[in-house]
Amino acid sequence: MNLLSAAKRHPKLSLIALAYIAFVALGLPDGLLGVGWPSIRTGFALPLDAIGLLLAASVVGYMTSSFLSGLLLSRIGVGRVLAGSCFLTGLALIGYTLVPQWWLMVLLGVFAGLGAGAIDAGLNTYVAAHFGERPMQWLHASWGVGITLGPIIMTLGLTAFNTWRFGYQAVGGFQLALAAGFVLTLALWNQH
Repeated sequence: MNLLSAAKRHPKLSLIALAYIAFVALGLPDGLLGVGWPSIRTGFALPLDAIGLLLAASVVGYMTSSFLSGLLLSRIGVGRVLAGSCFLTGLALIGYTLVPQWWLMVLLGVFAGLGAGAIDAGLNTYVAAHFGERPMQWLHASWGVGITLGPIIMTLGLTAFNTWRFGYQAVGGFQLALAAGFVLTLALWNQH
């Protein structure tokens, strides 16, 4: 039995499971930066306080997509918003590891924030409307799992591979896989 046929047989269970996985993925990047910052800072030859630029850029993107989420959800639907947002976030996180200059990483922070804000707002809206209070609590607990795993992933990259880039590549790849999961389940998101 493949995953797609199982999703079609149990659509509500499949959607809530995918929502929980997405919230784990939403928390992962938040846990990477603190552990990775000393190496990132050294690699780009930055002062300690330069982290503020990346955080501000991410917040600008996050707030923008959060404010626009109602419009996006009503125009293109929750499944497409989630697929596109995970894809955007994944590309931005992998992009962090490829850029040669700090200002490009800051610019990508806006896109990472745009994706994360839309994922957060989209899933919160969907779960609240279709599943209720108890699944909403588990959704937010899933974010806690992600933010707990993020530092572990970054520590693995720093100790085993001697690079901060591994953490962002792994999490970015996970986000891209999650985008594919949302694409494969678009019809299910539109049924509810």
